[in-house]
Amino acid sequence: MIDATSVTIENRNSKIENPPLSLPDLASWSFSGTALAVLGQPIKHSISPAMHNAALADMAAREPRFLDWRYFRFEIPPDALADALRQLHAAGFHGINLTVPHKTLAFNCIDSIDTAARPAGAVNTLRRTPDGWEGFNTDGYGLAAAVRETLQCELSGMDIILLGAGGAARGAAVECAQRGCRSLAIANRTASRRDELCSAVGALAPDLPLRSFDPAEPPRDLPRGALVINATSAGLKPDDPAPIDLTRLGRAAAVYDMIYNPPQTPLLRQAAALDIPHANGLSMLVHQGARALEIWTGTSVPVDVMRAAATAALNAH
Repeated sequence: MIDATSVTIENRNSKIENPPLSLPDLASWSFSGTALAVLGQPIKHSISPAMHNAALADMAAREPRFLDWRYFRFEIPPDALADALRQLHAAGFHGINLTVPHKTLAFNCIDSIDTAARPAGAVNTLRRTPDGWEGFNTDGYGLAAAVRETLQCELSGMDIILLGAGGAARGAAVECAQRGCRSLAIANRTASRRDELCSAVGALAPDLPLRSFDPAEPPRDLPRGALVINATSAGLKPDDPAPIDLTRLGRAAAVYDMIYNPPQTPLLRQAAALDIPHANGLSMLVHQGARALEIWTGTSVPVDVMRAAATAALNAH
């Protein structure tokens, strides 16, 4: 039985204990409040529950309607995603976040997609409607806010080298194009995936200089002073190699790695050794999460509280 006692909330210090759940837990779901959740595989490393529950506790201190809002996490394999979304809707969940590997899979599992999310072909935020789920993509917003905050860079007017072609990369590529980046080069080991993303972005921004390449063989004429963005999972595991050798690129202006745990990936260590400004993905997690919470609640959210809770949770890990 899952009920309110399965989550320990101490509003004073925003201490959240939120063990990962699985699909069978929904069979006995009885939480009577407003439920939110993140779905992924793996999910045990996620610090999103700590971040969102801290924000909700802060908001509840001012607005009592948020007193019964809670954010959970579910370990959901890819082949169970469609079933999970049906069960979560039937259980009355109000909002869902999606992380690896569900962002592109969910795009074809839901009927309603926000107009701004359609070009990305991926969603990371779902809002309940009476008939199903409405999908949004807050990754691009989170990325733009994060590089501005941590690297003092704007996507507009920048040459961008984007590493990856999955769900997170799609959101990033669309955001870069829509914000008017100077050029976009997409690196991915699988030619078909990088070319597919290039085609999608080209249809959205036909005048944008676009190219794709294998990260093992970077072209020699890539622009100097580019912003390098890692949207791959390379760096999540201790023995992962860097997704690209920065010395084979033109001198980068900055490096942003969407990975936040571990906080220092091989790519960021190399950037530090080369004295290139760099940042990890914690700021993006905070800003995309804040935008998602705004979509679900219809009101402004305490970004500083979310940032502090995310940082504390990451340090605890």
